[in-house]
Parts: sequence; C-alpha cells; structure tokens
Amino acid sequence: MSVRAMPLGQVMVDLAGTALTPEERERLLHPQVAGVVLFSRNFESREQLASLCRQIHALREPRLLIAVDHEGGRVQRFRQPDFVHLPPMARLGALHALNPMQADEAARRLGWLMAAELLAVGVDFSFAPVVDVDHGRSEVIGDRSFHGDPNTVARLAENFLAGMHAAGMAGVAKHFPGHGWARADTHLAVAEDPRPPAALEADMVPFEALIRHHVEGIMPAHVVYPKVDRLPAGFSRVWLQEILRGRLGYEGVIISDDLNMAAAAALGDLHRRAELALEAGCDLLLALNDPEGAARLLQRLDRPVSPVSHARMIALHGHPRFRTDRLHRLPEWRQACDWVEKLA
Repeated sequence: MSVRAMPLGQVMVDLAGTALTPEERERLLHPQVAGVVLFSRNFESREQLASLCRQIHALREPRLLIAVDHEGGRVQRFRQPDFVHLPPMARLGALHALNPMQADEAARRLGWLMAAELLAVGVDFSFAPVVDVDHGRSEVIGDRSFHGDPNTVARLAENFLAGMHAAGMAGVAKHFPGHGWARADTHLAVAEDPRPPAALEADMVPFEALIRHHVEGIMPAHVVYPKVDRLPAGFSRVWLQEILRGRLGYEGVIISDDLNMAAAAALGDLHRRAELALEAGCDLLLALNDPEGAARLLQRLDRPVSPVSHARMIALHGHPRFRTDRLHRLPEWRQACDWVEKLA
C-alpha cells in the first residue's frame, strides 16, 4: 500500500475496535481528517496497539496524529500489565505539601513515564496535563487536578511537561481557562462558572506558566463564563482570540474538546458546532463516538487549513527516543516506577 501525500485536515476521529476496518481506512484518507483519538476499546495488548498505530501512520504523509487521554488515575485508557497505572495527579499535590522538591522530581518522572510508554507504541501525544485548579466543587475534575493552589498547579504541571518533553512528547494543557469551579460534567450537561473576571484570573495562572514553557497544545473548556462571554470558551473569540492568543501570547495549537459532548450540543448540529469552533480560533476539532455524525461532518466541512494551523499541528507529532523492547531496561523507567509505587 502506497503512502498518500496530503496535508493534515482539521478533524480528529475515532475507531470502533482494535484493528482498522476498510471503511475506517477510507475515512482516514479524507482530506479533512487530521488524526485519530484512541480509547480503551482500541487496546488489547502493547503489540496490537503498536501494530494499529503503524497502520494509521502508514496511510499518509505527513502522518496522521494519534492521541489518547492518558492522564493517570481515573483517566487512563491503556492499563496494566502492558502500561504502568499512573496515580491521579492529586497525589503529587499531596506530596508537594510535605516536600516540594520531591514533588517536582516525581512530576517530571511521571510525565516522562507516561510519554515514553505511549511514544514507544506509536501514540503521538496525550491530552495532558490537566491544569484545572481544584476548588473542591467539580467531581469530573477532582483528583485529576494537581492541587487547589494555582501556583502549585503551575509548578507541578511545569515539571510534568518537562518530563513529557524529555521523552519526546508534546503537551496539551486543559481545560482553558479552568474547569475546577464549574460543578456540572460537560460530557453530560451545560456547565457555568459565574465568577467575575478577576476570580478567573487565578485559574489561568497554570496556563500562563505552561505557555512560557512552550506547551504545544491547549484545550479550551466547554464551560460558559457569563461574566466574560455567553458562549462556552471553546466557541468564544473573546476567550480564544482576545485572551488566549492576544493577551497571553499563546502561539500553539488550540484543540477543541469533543464536539459531541452535551455541553456543546445546545449550539446546533455537529457541523454548526465545528464551524463555530473554527471561527472562534480552534485549529483542531475532536468529533468522537459518533462515526455517522463524523462522516457527515467531513462531507460538509469545507475550510482550508491555514499554513500556520498546519505547522502548529505538525508540532504535535511524537518523537520517540526508545523502542518498547528497550524501555523497561532503562534506569529512567525504573526510577519512574519507584515514584509510582511511592505515590500509590
């Protein structure tokens, strides 16, 4: 099978199972497709996952992006025995209260471990780190957050990102400008954060810190901040253009959260949501868990990808430093696993 030369599109889709079907292979060759988001249903073993990633990457040049939610704790798609089960990031915050320097080292080690294991099988990036501040209100965030203090979140996230970068993986900080106050789960309902802009500033501290450390991706929240804009952040030019790009000077890729989540559904059909997100400033769209809807979106979406957006997306490609068969022999892997055991 020859590799097809074509630029990346703007939409990331998903797959039904552990191997590509002929229909999925054809869909991934659509010019509007940028890549694939993997889920637990796509994972059977390390060898199977590596084979699937090779097949996806072999379809096009530049190769399609492959991503996964692999934060640790409750949100980790690939599990033992083939992948180390990472602790929730709140464990790092608890360690920081006892020994900040140890917490810094543990964060770097865990960021490296997460990235190295994924890169070794061909996954380009994870949607991590979560830099939402834990206000003790949001169950969907909860222990996915590093801490309740914005500066502590920033410090630990900087170290986690440094570990990812050392392994060869781009980072994606989420959920801008912060999901920690809104109670509702945006997968299931519309969420609002009614605080005034001054209160929202503190939640943006970790994002500002990671922008200074050259984070490659940021995912906005499907949360409405009515004191700033009536639209959810991921569909808001105020949040994405005026604040994120303008005031904070962010130059990396903006990745929408899944357009099929309930918090986005009120904005219209999937095509309308996609157009709103692109108009607001998103470079890359997630259209997941609705293959028929994704197929219709690909047929209707007719926007060229700008050279700037394309360059931002290319920066998300992984650069693996170690093969899977060598990874477990490395002292870095053993040291990272020691921290996993300490934090368990």
